[in-house]
Amino acid sequence: MLKLIKFALKQLKQLLKHWHSKYQNQIPYFLILGLALFLIIGGINLFIELTENLKTDSIAQFDTAVTRFILSYRSESLTQYFTFITEVGDIYGYLIVFTLCTILFYLILKSWNYVIQLSLVMLLALSSNLILKQIINRSRPELEHLVTVKTLSFPSGHAMTAMAFYGFLIFLFYGFKIHRFLKFTIITLLIFLIFSIGISRIYLGVHFPSDILGGFVAGFIWVIFCAFVFSIITVFGKDPKT
Repeated sequence: MLKLIKFALKQLKQLLKHWHSKYQNQIPYFLILGLALFLIIGGINLFIELTENLKTDSIAQFDTAVTRFILSYRSESLTQYFTFITEVGDIYGYLIVFTLCTILFYLILKSWNYVIQLSLVMLLALSSNLILKQIINRSRPELEHLVTVKTLSFPSGHAMTAMAFYGFLIFLFYGFKIHRFLKFTIITLLIFLIFSIGISRIYLGVHFPSDILGGFVAGFIWVIFCAFVFSIITVFGKDPKT
């Protein structure tokens, strides 16, 4: 038996060695594809599981506990801050940020590609959020709403769009050749902004915490999907033989 195992391991090593030499240039892309598929499928499964459990006692207890904790910190100054932050995560806020990014990408980086990519990510996040809201059809929390809302609750459009838009910006800035401290500062601020927008919706009484979690998961799926697709297009555009 021991000899048989050793023989099998030896043959496997030879096969891997041959496969490695034959597909040496493609191996990194296979690994990236595998990782991207793992994250996307895992994210979809998590979102589906969360959606299926929205009416369970465990989610209700989670929503109640987190909401009570956040609302316990309500104050005039925090209300002003989160009202401003939630407006940053609304249509006019994105128009301002998108315009600034367009100027940055075109005037400094001399590229329209990033503008197009960011537009597509935003479009995918917004359209899919509207569709998911209609399918799932979850009502808003029966709390005092500190801002006006007109759509359904799950998943949170603010959380989903913030994760998709600013999350993809994080992906872009991570790949830019800029000073490390500046890159770290920008990415940290964007991460803080994403979570601030999500928390603001709970604080203002217009979303359950599970709405925010679902929005973050759905937005993250779009970040991974778009980052992978755009990266592959860029790579094959530079070297079709890859």
